[in-house]
Amino acid sequence: MSALRIAMKGLVLGVFVLLAACQARGGNAADSISGYLEATLVGDLETAVSLSCAAWEAQARLEADSFEGVTAHLEDVSCSGAGAEGDRQEVSCSGKIVANYGEEVLEIDLSKRTFVTAFEDGQWKMCGYQ
Repeated sequence: MSALRIAMKGLVLGVFVLLAACQARGGNAADSISGYLEATLVGDLETAVSLSCAAWEAQARLEADSFEGVTAHLEDVSCSGAGAEGDRQEVSCSGKIVANYGEEVLEIDLSKRTFVTAFEDGQWKMCGYQ
């Protein structure tokens, strides 16, 4: 094999390794936010806390408790990474939370918040919103 061919194979292999490492880095932040929202609404406290950074765990418990005894669901929700800076990434979502408090229906527009995630324990985790 020529030196050029060997170098090209090494370059291609390096690109694939880099892409795999990026994907293996804890999934993606948008999926973590979607999972956190769903877990919070259905009262899955264990999952909501596991998808939260250490600094957000207490708030995750409060948010999950706030939906206890309420019929709530996500409607037309889609989340995507909005920007990253080191081990923090912002996530934007569209859609809404629809919560039924007896005869009152509350709709929370998720596009009004920017979610903040932190990379902890090998995965992206919910760490607040702005």
